[in-house]
Amino acid sequence: MVSDPNLDMKFDNYRPQSSQQKQKAKSSRRGKLLFIFLFISLLVAVGVFVSFEVKTSHYQSKLVNHYGTQLTYQVVPFASDKVIYPQYGPFDIRHGYTKLPQYIDKLVKNGFIIEQQASFSPMLMDYTRYGFFPPYHEKAQSGLIIKDCRDENVFDALYPSRAYQDSDLIPSEVTNTLLFIENRELWNPEPNHNPVIDWPRFVVASIKQIAEKVGVNMSKAGGSTLATQIEKFRHSEFGLTSSIEDKLLQIGSAMVRVYQQGENTLAARQRIVQDYLNTVPLSSAPGFGEVHGIGDGLWAWFKTDFNRANQLLMSPHNPKTADERGQVFRQIVALMIAQRRPSYYLLQGHDDLEKLVDSHLRLLVSYALIDPQLMNSAMQQKLKFDRRKGVPDKPNNKGVNAVRIRTAGMLSSNLFDLDRLDLTVQSTFHGDLQQQVGDYLRGLGTQENAQKVGLLGERLLTPDQLPNVLYSFTLFEKDRGVNRVRVQTDSTDQPFDINEGSKLELGSTAKLRVLATYLDIVAELQQRFADKTVADLYRIDVEPKDKITRWVVDYLIETRDRNLTRMLDAALQRKYSASVDERFFTGGGLHAFNNFQKKENTRNPTLYEALQDSVNLPFVRLMQDIVNYSSSYNSEGSMAQLLRNDKDPRREEYLKAFAKREGSTFVRRFYRKYQNLAPQARLETFFNGVQASEHRLSATYRYLQPYKSTEDLKQFLRERMPEKPQTDKQINSLYNKYGQDKFNLADQGFIARVHPLELWVLSYLNDYPDAKLTQVLEDSQATLLEVYRWLFRTRHQNARDQRIKVMLEVEAFLSIHQRWQRMGYPFDFIVPSLGSALGSSGDRPAALAELMGIIQNDGVRAPTMRIEKLHFAQDTPYEVKFANDIKQPIQALRPEVAMALKNALANVVEKGTARRLKDSIINAEGHIVRLGGKTGTGDNRIATEIRNGRKVSSTAMNRTATFVFYLGDNYFGTLTAFVPGSKADDFSFTSALPLQVLKGMLPILTPQLFATQPLCLADEPE
Repeated sequence: MVSDPNLDMKFDNYRPQSSQQKQKAKSSRRGKLLFIFLFISLLVAVGVFVSFEVKTSHYQSKLVNHYGTQLTYQVVPFASDKVIYPQYGPFDIRHGYTKLPQYIDKLVKNGFIIEQQASFSPMLMDYTRYGFFPPYHEKAQSGLIIKDCRDENVFDALYPSRAYQDSDLIPSEVTNTLLFIENRELWNPEPNHNPVIDWPRFVVASIKQIAEKVGVNMSKAGGSTLATQIEKFRHSEFGLTSSIEDKLLQIGSAMVRVYQQGENTLAARQRIVQDYLNTVPLSSAPGFGEVHGIGDGLWAWFKTDFNRANQLLMSPHNPKTADERGQVFRQIVALMIAQRRPSYYLLQGHDDLEKLVDSHLRLLVSYALIDPQLMNSAMQQKLKFDRRKGVPDKPNNKGVNAVRIRTAGMLSSNLFDLDRLDLTVQSTFHGDLQQQVGDYLRGLGTQENAQKVGLLGERLLTPDQLPNVLYSFTLFEKDRGVNRVRVQTDSTDQPFDINEGSKLELGSTAKLRVLATYLDIVAELQQRFADKTVADLYRIDVEPKDKITRWVVDYLIETRDRNLTRMLDAALQRKYSASVDERFFTGGGLHAFNNFQKKENTRNPTLYEALQDSVNLPFVRLMQDIVNYSSSYNSEGSMAQLLRNDKDPRREEYLKAFAKREGSTFVRRFYRKYQNLAPQARLETFFNGVQASEHRLSATYRYLQPYKSTEDLKQFLRERMPEKPQTDKQINSLYNKYGQDKFNLADQGFIARVHPLELWVLSYLNDYPDAKLTQVLEDSQATLLEVYRWLFRTRHQNARDQRIKVMLEVEAFLSIHQRWQRMGYPFDFIVPSLGSALGSSGDRPAALAELMGIIQNDGVRAPTMRIEKLHFAQDTPYEVKFANDIKQPIQALRPEVAMALKNALANVVEKGTARRLKDSIINAEGHIVRLGGKTGTGDNRIATEIRNGRKVSSTAMNRTATFVFYLGDNYFGTLTAFVPGSKADDFSFTSALPLQVLKGMLPILTPQLFATQPLCLADEPE
């Protein structure tokens, strides 16, 4: 036998292990087994924990709830910068939350102050900076709400229009269908269950997202729950999930929102179902717009009444209503399915939608989620899409419309977007009174009501005329330094507002402006001369034509009475002839005026009597005196004084001083008139003040638009004078006649009957639209002297005198216009003609009411208020409340002037044209309430044929009759009867019509206005 040395070596190396070595090996094996056991135990524990947490959400509910309770905000009584507004999200955009920073800036600029504003906690500030959506109880519906002065709703535009206000009102069939289709995990009985994440779907969706990232094609699966879908629909950009980051923000925001209110999520899950049904986007329906929520979806797509649908589903099976019940349930199932591809299923894929509905109905009954009878009824129906336009619910309330339009203007919004804002507006209107007056005015179109009120008869109406007359009424209350609008309505359903959106010839109401101007001048002169001695008064150099100054000086000399009230009373007792035999040089030519009644032609009434009976010619002559006063100024260097003596050696120096002083004043005035307007708006404003004559319009157009063509001039004249089209030959003649450099600036002003410096300033701003006033004044110096020097260069005395008269009148009316604007006149110009005393410059009922407010407020022009407060985003983290910061009132007239006017207006009711209203208001104590006012009738016409400078044929544009009034010590307003268009030719009513309408309205007004309780308790000071 041969031995193997290698084998021997192996055996030699082998030694039996010692007991110590055996013990060590054994311990090592035990350690490994223990580690494996512990690792497996840990995995099992983690698995058990995860399984437990997935099932119960026990720990996450505690952690997220603890964190969420620190994400708070509070409303503080001042402006706060501790708030972060959203930048996107359909819900936030629609409700205006994204634009709140801009709205805040705009409202502050419009005179509002922040009363209250939400302020974020530091943790909520950080949370929002990370991109998460602030947690709060979001509203089922929101939109513009307007409240009246009693804090009662007078308008709301809640959106969506139809919504579940409480989860208990949702039929179980609707809830079961939604959860079966979208999110079955919400049925989980665990009280703390997390409804935001459906773990199996979430894991599958995550795996497929990862696979897609590494290039493996797998069919996509959605992991969204109802909670995350709501966050997406409402707050994600464009309502979409564009990235994983978006999805994580949705999940995080939804979890905090769910657990912030408590660890138990049962109530939160009910809220999720309710919010989803009210929020889900369902495309855009024709004639409806964007559709959100099942309620609006039923109406928009099927014209199914939401309340009726819920009533049917909440009721047990009834053979009589089985078909209808099946139809509405089929529609609801269809909408829930369609939300995945709404534009396809609801607009095109009706057949595919029908098939899907049938399959879902069979599944629902197989899972016992609906009863078989409901399934059978629904299966027998077919979807009946109804694309007819629904009748929109628009406010038939002019007061409400005025508030909406003003609010939209302040926010630079349109009415559609405004109505979607989460905004409550506190208005000054009285809802009940507004409604009653509106109904009364609309009812006057029927013969029965008109007969009852007494509108049929001479100088009133005939039965066939009733439907064609529109009535407009505005009522104000003076209250704590503000004129609050209590009623603003008219008898038309159109959006046009006669009160504020019109320029009407309101006839003799202009006499009130003339009389106010006259008494203002008398008071002005009394203040100027009151301290002078009789000797000083004798030395005052009064212009020969300045009869007002002459009278004031003579009155002070003769009576030596410095009491303004008595002087104003004496001024009203001055007599003015009513003769029609005189012709007046005004507006660049001779004009004749008539009285309303021929028997007035021989009268020589006092101004008090002339206002009482509304006699025309005394006011034409009074306006002439005002013009002469305004063109004289009674100050050194006036134009009238310069023109007295052609040979005065100081003439040149006077001229230079006058041109710089007077001209600079007008340059400033015209610059301010046009500086904030766009170029086209400047031209529009200017041409609105130029009389519609082809020569005047052509001359100014060619001066201001020197590079325009003959076609441009033709189009311009056609727009301005549609009733008198020009031939091409006439256009060419006008174009060449008034070409560039054909006339100097002074001649241009004379042709157009406007101030030459207005033309120059407008032309300058056309060339340099951003020019500052200092630059304009500096560049105008050479022009100033040239504008006035022409007065002294005309060789022919008559021609010079005529030009001087035109220039003096133009400048005088610019001064009168400033006075009128101080008293609320709404337009940028008045016609430089004595006809303005009788209404030829036009007016607005609302502006006349403002003048009456000045008289009621002892000469103070108080701000008019329609909006008291604006409350955005109430009960949200973006809440902000504004209050109207009352502007400082302006003393437009001296108190003595206001009282003199008030007494004169009371006399109009006591003895004059408004005497049918005498003693017609009795207050709660049985006393007669003092009432005053001024009547006016306007017949607005355009000339259709002119011969030898005289209008021989005309067409009626409209007819108006107005009464501007005050009632007692606190109320005032206007009432206007209006017939638009050429049909006004058939009407001959006078101001007796609005008087009779107001008389018939008094039984509505008196119990409210003169009761023992205030009209608006909400306005009582705290």
